[in-house]
Amino acid sequence: MNTDPIADYLTRIRNANSAKHRVVSIPSSKLKKEITKILFDQGFILSYKFEEVAPQGSIKIALKYDKITNEPVIKDLQRVSTPGLRKYAASKDIPRYLNGLGIAIVSTSKGLMIGKKARKENVGGEILCYVY
Repeated sequence: MNTDPIADYLTRIRNANSAKHRVVSIPSSKLKKEITKILFDQGFILSYKFEEVAPQGSIKIALKYDKITNEPVIKDLQRVSTPGLRKYAASKDIPRYLNGLGIAIVSTSKGLMIGKKARKENVGGEILCYVY
C-alpha cells in the first residue's frame, strides 16, 4: 500500500528520466491526470495517454529530452506538501520556484493549477510540488 501516491508519481518520472526511458507507465487517479495535463501544457513532457483498464487504469507519459544534448527537460521534481506535513499558502505567499524558471503546482478550491495562475486568480491552496 502506497501512502503518498503523488510522491510515487514524481519518483517514477524522476527514475525514468535518469534511466533515459522514453515512456513511463503510472497507475492512474484524477489528481495524477490533472498533474500530467499541467506538465504537458507547460512543455515538460512530450505527450500522454490515459488508458482505462479495470480497476484503476494507467497513464502513459512520453518524456521529453533535449535534441542536441539528450538531457531530460525535467531537471528536478520536488514534493512539497506530504501527508505528514501539509504546506498551504495564501495567494500572495505562493512561491516563485527558481525565480520563475520552474513551476509550483498548487491544489486550490478552483482545481489544480500552476502558482502563477493561482496568484493571478487570487486563490491560495496546498503546494503539491515544484517542477524544474
